[in-house]
Amino acid sequence: MSSFVGVIVSDTELQSQFTQVELRSLKSKFLSTKTQNGRVTVKDLPAVFVKLKAFHEMFTEDEIKAILEESSKDSGEELDFESFLRAHLNLQARAAAKSGGSKSSSSFLKATTTTVHHSINENEKASYVAHINSYLAEDSFLKKYLPLDPATNALFDLVKDGVLLCKLINIAVPGTIDERAINTKGVLNPWERNENHTLCLNSAKAIGCTVVNIGTQDLVEARPHLLLGLISQIIKIQLLADLNLKKTPQLVELVDDSQEVEELLGLPPEKVLLKWMNFHLKKSGYEKQVTNFSSDVKDGEAYAYLLNALAPELSGPTALDTKDPTQRANMVLEQAEKLDCKRYLTPKDIVEGSPNLNLAFVAQIFQHRNGLTADSKKISFAEMMTDDAQTSREERCFRLWINSLGTATYVNNLFEDVRNGWVLLEVLDKISSGSVNWKTASKPPIKMPFRKVENCNQVIEIGKNLNFSLVNVAGNDFVQGNKKLILAYLWQLMRFSMLQLLKNLRSHSQGKAGKEMTDADILNWANRKVKKAGRTSQMESFKDKNLSSGIFFLELLSAVEPRVVNWSLATKGETEEDKKLNATYIISVARKLGCSIFLLPEDIMEVNQKMILTLTACIMYWSMQQAGAESESVLNSPEDSPTKASNAGESEAVLASEVSNLSINAVASVDATSQQTGNERKTSHTVEE
Repeated sequence: MSSFVGVIVSDTELQSQFTQVELRSLKSKFLSTKTQNGRVTVKDLPAVFVKLKAFHEMFTEDEIKAILEESSKDSGEELDFESFLRAHLNLQARAAAKSGGSKSSSSFLKATTTTVHHSINENEKASYVAHINSYLAEDSFLKKYLPLDPATNALFDLVKDGVLLCKLINIAVPGTIDERAINTKGVLNPWERNENHTLCLNSAKAIGCTVVNIGTQDLVEARPHLLLGLISQIIKIQLLADLNLKKTPQLVELVDDSQEVEELLGLPPEKVLLKWMNFHLKKSGYEKQVTNFSSDVKDGEAYAYLLNALAPELSGPTALDTKDPTQRANMVLEQAEKLDCKRYLTPKDIVEGSPNLNLAFVAQIFQHRNGLTADSKKISFAEMMTDDAQTSREERCFRLWINSLGTATYVNNLFEDVRNGWVLLEVLDKISSGSVNWKTASKPPIKMPFRKVENCNQVIEIGKNLNFSLVNVAGNDFVQGNKKLILAYLWQLMRFSMLQLLKNLRSHSQGKAGKEMTDADILNWANRKVKKAGRTSQMESFKDKNLSSGIFFLELLSAVEPRVVNWSLATKGETEEDKKLNATYIISVARKLGCSIFLLPEDIMEVNQKMILTLTACIMYWSMQQAGAESESVLNSPEDSPTKASNAGESEAVLASEVSNLSINAVASVDATSQQTGNERKTSHTVEE
């Protein structure tokens, strides 16, 4: 396999301003404009730039034209790709100035990468290195490389083969990655390294990380600001994992009645952490309210009161009596260490108000001593508020899928966060561009209930226009939090998105709109793919109980990419334990290949029809991309002629012939990281459409 190089710009300083995902997207638009017009000039740019997500809400086409003409004397002058990129940066700087500069967020998960300023925080880097050294010190593969020295670039060097990040994800959410799927030999070839990075990015999305602006090539190059951003998200997810009623029902002590419990369910973990902190501070006599993990904790007083309330036997009045903030911060850290809280931040980080590190520090205190002793009646009430396993898994799947789309709103609790309709409108705008009438939509915070109903009514109306089944469903059902109807709507939305992606991939090869893709087409494609590979497994339907063994999907994955499945690791799938091993391996292999999926092993073992369809469609999408990029001529053999196709849907030969001439830059995908899948000879997709 040839190694994957990415988009190279001769001006390295200019190249450093963009991620590989952004470079591919912009290169695609540049080449598309050049193909249409024969060349690219300044006067061509406004029509191109106004469609980009970064600009379309900031400027009109005429405003972009005026800005670009300020720095160009001749609007008809032909531009090369580097000039195109500089024009983009110029417009980006104006956009930042117009919005008052980029607002920094204390939330790891909401932090977005910027292509204007790429500085890294050395203190945060040292903290993350300490975390890695602590939690992965005994890992059988990594222990020979650890501990890392935070003063060097050892972290970035070690990240390049992809193993470290995969291991870190498994520490944050155990079981996310089947480590049998990680390539861990001494020296990895480019293909194996790329597989690890693809597995890492798709798994990061599957635990809730935002990776829209990061691609595998960025990890291969070990770009510091992107890596630290990703590592910080993974660590945050680990540290905040217990800050919910399911993991810690004692949190119900923070509220007084059932209505407040519902509000608590809808809070993001960092807000729950603040609520917990203020709960103890109020009891300890601290009069101020802590609203952030930066300016409100800089003097260290809140920490001193918190530790005194949680562990009076380990602390004392000394820290409260100290006037010097740095000295107090040092005493606070010494007291925290007595609670076994690892010292990942310094007194300077507290005094300077580092939001990420202070959040991590408070989360550690919570993990070691939360000080909650709720009575059994309240705890049982909290447990009643949680969902059954099936509902919880579907909620998780749809929540992670929405967050993977790169919507402006981050979803923490699906059933609470969709009730105002806004995030659903954002998703609809991503999936079906232009379908939302933003002039009639109300953006949160929404105080008037009827505005929420209006938003949700528009969500229902758009769903009907997309032919969703919504009999007797009204916007108020979503506002009231009807879980069954919300899940039913989101499933139809996800399914619509999948079928549209497959349809677009197929129709671009013809240069015209193709026929609608159906579930039967996906089923038939999978069966023919496995049969053509010489295997005997077949899938009767997406609820075929035989699928629980996992054998069919292992054979399907092997059929689309023969080298991706290590059959010595597969089981016969006869016992529950063997089924679990196969299911876990299938999910990791699919992600390693390049599939962005959010199901759990239980979904395969229990043959969840929706999740089985999703998995099959994602594998089909990846395979069809390869057909478009490499013309899988083998699929056009006589034995696969349309006359032999099953009545369940189109034959694979028909599908292959329709995508065989797919242009490498033709497909627009809503998933930015789907560009960088396991195969290094990847098609390029636009990400800002």
